[in-house]
Order: sequence, then structure tokens, then C-alpha cells
Amino acid sequence: MVEVRDFREMGEALGDACAVLRNNAVTAGLDAPVPTCPGWTVRDLVAHQGLVHRWAAAYIARTGRPAPDPIVLAEADAAPDLLEWFDEGMVTLLNAIAGAPADLEIKFFLPDAPPPRDAWLRRQVHETTIHAADAMAARLGRAPRGEELWVAPGLAADGVDEVLTGFLVKRRPETDLPRSRTIAFTATDVPRSWWVNLTHDGAVTTRVAGEVPDADVTVTGTAGELYLSVWNRGQSASASDPDFWADWAEHVKVTWA
Repeated sequence: MVEVRDFREMGEALGDACAVLRNNAVTAGLDAPVPTCPGWTVRDLVAHQGLVHRWAAAYIARTGRPAPDPIVLAEADAAPDLLEWFDEGMVTLLNAIAGAPADLEIKFFLPDAPPPRDAWLRRQVHETTIHAADAMAARLGRAPRGEELWVAPGLAADGVDEVLTGFLVKRRPETDLPRSRTIAFTATDVPRSWWVNLTHDGAVTTRVAGEVPDADVTVTGTAGELYLSVWNRGQSASASDPDFWADWAEHVKVTWA
């Protein structure tokens, strides 16, 4: 069963990710390219994240149907100060989450997830954290390394878990999964491991406590390295198959639309 992380700590993690994204955006400049999001500038990155925050806030607070993406992006483009516009969306989201009851009854789209309120908070934490890493990449001119992340190992491992037990198992096996085989993912700095079986019928992920079963491919790294790697932000985690990460990047993509 998925771990339900402390609500207050996850709220703080969301605030931290917003601060890192904003600070790196200021340092890099809004016109800087984002190496980890080819074709995007920092301006695109900030507008996208502000859009996602507004959408999630409206959905969680049940204040009505979220505004269509083109309208929100046009609002971002017209904002006198894009970073202030980003801040407004962040505050709206944090208020929506803080005001949501623990037994909030709304839909969530990933399998094996926490209760909806916690699942949506978790989703926004990792959405924002990964895009904050993108803002770091814009400042650095390259993908950040695991040791450069501000994220605690336990939270990074939770982000790996969301990909492997949530997004991956929802992929269409005929087009959206790497080739059939078994993969063992192991974090070296926290006791977290996953055994993934990719078949023509889809992906099955098992959380492993104790010894990890043998697999066709073994992937190891710190939780931060695994986190960035499974989200296609560099390939700092080590894989026994040298072609593994290229295959992964080709098939395992998480997009907004």
C-alpha cells in the first residue's frame, strides 16, 4: 500500500518547491532556455506551472470547472509581472489544499494512490518539484544532479514511487512502455526498492521490502538520482543495461494534456 505522508510536511514541501522554482527563474532569467524541457524558456516553464496550480486549486476547492488552458496562458502572457502571477497561483493552491477536508470526495486518476486530498497534494508536490529542478537546469545550463537537489531522500523516493506505481502502470502497453522485461529499482540511501514487470499486457510494479528479486535490468542510485532519472531529468541513476535510459525516455513521458 502507498505510504500516506504527513500532510503538513507535504504542504511545506510544496511551498519549498515553489520557492526553488521562483528563485532559479529569477537567477536564470525568463528568456533562458530550459535544457530539461527542450523548446521551453523559463517563461514557458513558469506559465505552465502557474496554469497547473490554478487548475488544481479550482478542482480541489470545487469552485467550478477550471478555466481552459489557452485562457490561463493568455492571462500569464498579459501579466505585468509573471512571477507575481505565479505567486498568486501558488497561494490559491495552498489555500485550497489547506481548506480541503481530510475526507475530500473528488476523483484522482492514478492507481494505488492515497485518499484524494493527499493524492492531489502529493501530485502537486512532485509536479512542482520536478519543474523546480527544470528551473535549476535553466540556471545551471544542464540537468541538476541528485546531490544538488534540496529534496530529502524520503520525499524523492516518494516521487519515484508515484512514477513506478502510478504513471507507469497506466501506460498503454502497445505504444507507451519500454520493451518487455523485469527491472529492479533500488535506492541506496533509503530502504526503498521496486520490482517492475513489463509485459505485452502492461506494467506491474511491486514495492519490495527486503531482498529485491533478480531482474533483467538493475537500476541503482540515491533516491534523488532515481527521482530525476525516472522523470527524464538526466540519467544519473546507474542501469545495468547501457541502453535502458534511452528506451525509458522514449516511452515513459508524463505530459499535461
